[in-house]
Amino acid sequence: MLIAFFLSRQLRRFTPDILLLDAAGLSLFCVTGATKSLEHGLGPGQAVILGAVTAVGGGTIRDILVRRVPTVLTSGLYAIPALVGAAIAVTASRTGVYGVPAALGAALACFLIRLAGIRYNIDAPIAPEAKSKE
Repeated sequence: MLIAFFLSRQLRRFTPDILLLDAAGLSLFCVTGATKSLEHGLGPGQAVILGAVTAVGGGTIRDILVRRVPTVLTSGLYAIPALVGAAIAVTASRTGVYGVPAALGAALACFLIRLAGIRYNIDAPIAPEAKSKE
């Protein structure tokens, strides 16, 4: 922690790498949370929500520990890719497609959507009331 504090300027050059690793973590945790939920007997809707919360929650805890505003509150596409990845994992599981290929496909979808959001600065839709307050 002290190294990060004293070398913060030098560490900023690693921001793209950190965002890439964050997208990978988001992808893996949304699939893991969704599939574990199904294994424990939850329904498909609950599994999708729990997969997304698992993924977003990890990043939120990380951001709070480093005293940053959570990414989910500042980045346009963070929770949406997690929901999509979890939904694909649950759908694959419910249709009988199990194993590594289904999990990798779901994680890859989440990862690519998150990277597209980062690369093209895509934001989630904002309610009309929220736009007028900006």
